Amino acid sequence: MDKILNYVKENNNRYIEELKDFIRIPTISTSSDYKKDMNRGAKFVSEKLKEAGLKKVKIIKTEGHSLVYGEWLKAEGKPTVLIYGHYDVQPVDPLELWDSPPFEPVIKDGKIWARGANDNKGQVYVHIKSVEAYLQNIGSLPVNVKFLIEGEEEIGSSSLSAFLKNNHELLSCDAVLISDTSLYGEGIPTINYGLRGLCYMEIELTGPNRDLHSGSFGGSVANPINELAKLIAKLQRPDGKITIPNFYKDVKNPTKKEKDNFAKLKFSNRKYAKELNVKELYGEKGYSTLERLWTRPSLDCNGIIGGYTEKGAKTVLPSKAAAKISMRLVPDQDPKTIAREFSKYVKSIAPKSVKIEVREMHGGYPVVIPLENKYLKAAEKATSKAFGKKTVFTREGGSIPIVVEFVKQLNAPAILMGLGLDTDNIHSPNEHFSLKSFELGILSSIYFLNEASGL
Repeated sequence: MDKILNYVKENNNRYIEELKDFIRIPTISTSSDYKKDMNRGAKFVSEKLKEAGLKKVKIIKTEGHSLVYGEWLKAEGKPTVLIYGHYDVQPVDPLELWDSPPFEPVIKDGKIWARGANDNKGQVYVHIKSVEAYLQNIGSLPVNVKFLIEGEEEIGSSSLSAFLKNNHELLSCDAVLISDTSLYGEGIPTINYGLRGLCYMEIELTGPNRDLHSGSFGGSVANPINELAKLIAKLQRPDGKITIPNFYKDVKNPTKKEKDNFAKLKFSNRKYAKELNVKELYGEKGYSTLERLWTRPSLDCNGIIGGYTEKGAKTVLPSKAAAKISMRLVPDQDPKTIAREFSKYVKSIAPKSVKIEVREMHGGYPVVIPLENKYLKAAEKATSKAFGKKTVFTREGGSIPIVVEFVKQLNAPAILMGLGLDTDNIHSPNEHFSLKSFELGILSSIYFLNEASGL
């Protein structure tokens, strides 16, 4: 192991320069303008997998952006770890808020600043380098390894989802290793063992057959924006409880072990509120902030569309108004069931003065990996060894739908070994990633493969 660890230390500067080259490719998956760059990104990943020593490396074309696959399967009788990540990144707008060009990485304050530095190029690259350290020094890995790196995570992973359904044998594994989440705090090794699911809906109300003058018609017909606001307000009680019938029917409560674990994290409500610049926190009565974020479902209006929204005044009574509503779900809620209950309920409370249409946009299932899982335990040992601190376990309030698909379809636990921070601006201007976390991430990956070999 010393030989491998020394190799990482000696080559750290090279790793950073390679990561810069990776970041310089503007792999924005959401726009067709970057199709050539997406192809360059896939090619870069495939070349680095080959250089690391992986076999059967191939770029797999899809109806969307390409997948990159590679494997090393010579550890007979040992477990197989599938390492997943993505090479696509978020758009960069608003460009004027960046302190430096988003695709020209800058090293400053011990961090690398650029789009994709954290999400997900920096995080996925640690695993490529950990495998390289093994193969270039001892010619083998302690476990079998498969890589699957996609180019559509930021737009829903539709091509990967289709590929996964038809390639169970190719992707079969004992555990899926993913670094696309966050540390609980700077320098604190963290394993995420749960994700909330998602049910995303859109409501559209239609009133009169055209936009009207609010002076000539105001007070004589229902205003769709006014009625929509009333409807949204009825979706939650003042105590934070969601009013949709049967909404909480299948909610699974956290175990005592989980609650004890939350208490050990010593979460500060005051610090959290200060960071968000709010005077007080809000949420479902009777639960702590971490319980609300990780183990309880939520409902939020994500946007309202309708009427006049430009500068100045226009006295319009709009014909239509729409709202986008997201519900974060927890085990064992089913997004399809929640979508039906939501649709039925909002239609029942809408006034007859407007027409209502409810659309299901998309959704994803929640997932929780038991804290007793042996691969989770292996990840705990590995990250503690790398960081030199006790590893903490967290759950995530957000959703990564493809992770749930891995768990369900491959029947393998997802080990979320996050390395970034929530303050790294991953979808905002001035995204960045700690170079210390980058280095410790490589070590964590090395130790995890070694720990998994004994399972």
